[in-house]
Amino acid sequence: MKYIVILGDGMADEPLDELKGGTPLQCAKTPVMDELAKVSEIGMVKTIPDGMKPGSDTANLSVIGYNPKQYYTGRSPLEALSIGVDMKDTDVALRCNVVTLSEEENIPYGERTILDHSSGEITTEEADLLIQAVKEVFETETYHFYTGTSYRHLLIWENGQIAEATPPHDVLNQTIGQYLPEDRKLREMMEKSYDILNSHPVNLKRAAEGKNKANSLWFWGAGTKPILTSYFEKTGKKGAMVSAVDLLKGIAVGAHMKVIDVPGADGSLHTNYEGKAMAGVDALLKDGCDFAYIHLEAPDEMGHQGSIPDKITAIENLDQRVIKVVKEAMDASGEPYRMLIMPDHPTPICCRTHTSDPIPYMLYDSTKTVGGVSEYCEKAARESEIFIPEGYTLIDRLFAEN
Repeated sequence: MKYIVILGDGMADEPLDELKGGTPLQCAKTPVMDELAKVSEIGMVKTIPDGMKPGSDTANLSVIGYNPKQYYTGRSPLEALSIGVDMKDTDVALRCNVVTLSEEENIPYGERTILDHSSGEITTEEADLLIQAVKEVFETETYHFYTGTSYRHLLIWENGQIAEATPPHDVLNQTIGQYLPEDRKLREMMEKSYDILNSHPVNLKRAAEGKNKANSLWFWGAGTKPILTSYFEKTGKKGAMVSAVDLLKGIAVGAHMKVIDVPGADGSLHTNYEGKAMAGVDALLKDGCDFAYIHLEAPDEMGHQGSIPDKITAIENLDQRVIKVVKEAMDASGEPYRMLIMPDHPTPICCRTHTSDPIPYMLYDSTKTVGGVSEYCEKAARESEIFIPEGYTLIDRLFAEN
């Protein structure tokens, strides 16, 4: 038996007037998921423990089977694992986004507005040039900068402190002053980064092309060195991770899972969907893995952008270009498999950020059928009366075969 998780990050949503009371998941054309829903277990699961923030870090830890209350030490340390940074016990890691701020003349930094948390999904190649520019000014024996992927980068603070900071996607279109970190040095680097980056050649070129500038750093997600139990020791399953996001890769590195890099996979709406699907299949059928976790970031990014059409497109791509590809390849192989399809958390269009609400899951078994429902969506899952209150236990249902 092979085991698969296909995760549409942030796919769950709330009813929208623009969709006549439907959600993007309900309104998207998803024939594969809807066909699977007729013969699968459908239910709701709470992936964010009470008292914890609704981040992709805690949510994906839950989905993969790690209790966030036990294993979570911060988001950025997991990303550090992916980048290959060997943290010391006294280090603090912080996410270092490159974001788009408004450009009014002659106003204080704190009065600017954050327009885009992802700088128009800037390419890694462009972002690396920007990180190198700030690194030349700010890097010391205490502060170390590392390039990650797209807009997501890393700061390691030696002998640092856990600095509370707000994720940029939580304050889109708001004045930033009240959300800046209290630590003087972090705040100073953010303020000065605007002067360095706003007129950088990369950003001047982006502006000329009608793209958002990446004109400021934004620090958040602080944490200390993570310690995860080996996934094989924990579950007896040899696992593989397919994701374009350093956070997910970092979880896999910490859990000693196989990390698969897919050319053209960038976490955007235009990622290499088919490549990611087949990478997961190959891990199971050719590389001897028992478990594949295929993570798609696009629905979450479109939720943050507040784009209903693009979120629907991302969900349709997930259905046709990932789930369909995986199912057809696994069926053709003759290998029995169980497949869990779900988001990690909601990213509702109405608020453009994560919420802690329970999310719908669908568990399919190629060897048997159960009485399902007509479609996979939030409403159908709520009406199923199956509710998993502790998200990290859901993986046990995937691995159970009775």
